[in-house]
Amino acid sequence: MTHIRQGRDGDVPVVLGMFDSAVAWLTAQGRTGQWGSSPFTGNERRTRQVTDWLELGGMRIAELGGHPAGCIVVGAAHDYVAPAAEPELYVQALVTDRRYAGHGVGRTLLDWAFDEAGRRGVALLRVDCYAGDDGRLVSFYESCGFTRSAPFTVGEWPGMLLDRRL
Repeated sequence: MTHIRQGRDGDVPVVLGMFDSAVAWLTAQGRTGQWGSSPFTGNERRTRQVTDWLELGGMRIAELGGHPAGCIVVGAAHDYVAPAAEPELYVQALVTDRRYAGHGVGRTLLDWAFDEAGRRGVALLRVDCYAGDDGRLVSFYESCGFTRSAPFTVGEWPGMLLDRRL
C-alpha cells in the first residue's frame, strides 16, 4: 500500500534521484524533449527548484514499503500558463522513481492532489505536462481524470494544460 507523507529534511537528494531515474529512462528511449538528458543531481538550478518545493510546503512523498517511490508538488500555477478564472490547486511537479514504475504511484499521488483540492475547498485541479513525442504523458493524465484545456509552448517546449474538476 502507498503511504503519502509531507516532504521533509533529507528529501531533496531523494527527489533529485527520482528525476535522475526518469531522465535516464526517457533518454534510453531517445525521448529527451521533456527534461533533457542530464541528471538533475548536481544541477544547481534543479537543486534550488526542489529545495524551494520542500520549503514552500507543497511537496508530498509517496512511499512503498517504507521507501520513497514518487513525489508530487502542489501550489500555485506556473507563470507560463494562463491563470485560472477561479481558485485552484496546481500540480507543479510529479515524478515516480523508475524502480517503482507500474505500481500506480503517479496515479495515487494525483488522486491525493484531487482530494487535497477538495479539502482546501477548491473545485479545480490543474496540471501541465510535456506534450511532445508520442503524447503518452498527456494520455496518462487523461487516464487519471484530467481533460485537455490548452496547448502552450515555452520556447520550443510543447506543453499541454489539463484540468480535473471536483
